[in-house]
Amino acid sequence: MKAKEVPQIAGAHLFEPTPHADARGFFCRTFDAEVVRSVGLDPAAFVQDSVSRSVRGVLRGLHLRSGAGEAKLVRCSYGRIFDVVVDLRPGSPTYLGRAFFELSGETQATLYVPAGCAHGFQSLTDVSDVSYRIDRPHDPAEDVTIAFDDPDLAIDWPLPVTSVSERDRRAPSLAEVLKQREEGSPK
Repeated sequence: MKAKEVPQIAGAHLFEPTPHADARGFFCRTFDAEVVRSVGLDPAAFVQDSVSRSVRGVLRGLHLRSGAGEAKLVRCSYGRIFDVVVDLRPGSPTYLGRAFFELSGETQATLYVPAGCAHGFQSLTDVSDVSYRIDRPHDPAEDVTIAFDDPDLAIDWPLPVTSVSERDRRAPSLAEVLKQREEGSPK
């Protein structure tokens, strides 16, 4: 497994394993504490694992947490997704930077999303399973959502959006979220 820095998002990393395939299928290591530690992250900091299943065209995001934020490791364990990270950390050298990835069950690559960055993805296959390893217990009061179709972000989602949650459909624009932050509102 090797770690690569993501230049568009300071502190983000892509962890690329080496799947070993044969006639039975494949085997690969999807988490390695030593590799995570080698890029300055504490592997023991992750306290919660979650998984989502989405069908083709489903879009989830853009989500982040207020307060101390939430760092996460994201991996598409089955299928294929178009993954997006937006840096919303005001002091970051890549503030408002965006990075796009295709994560898949074939590569099993894992993306580290630093706290303070918005994250979202769209399923590109009939079924996509996405695994998350998160560094804080979930507190719904800290959930922040940004409109996935915000013109200021101009994200070119690869497929027509077939389904989003009601929360994502009603999400405020990036400008509204940034204004709320400046005014000291938790969301």
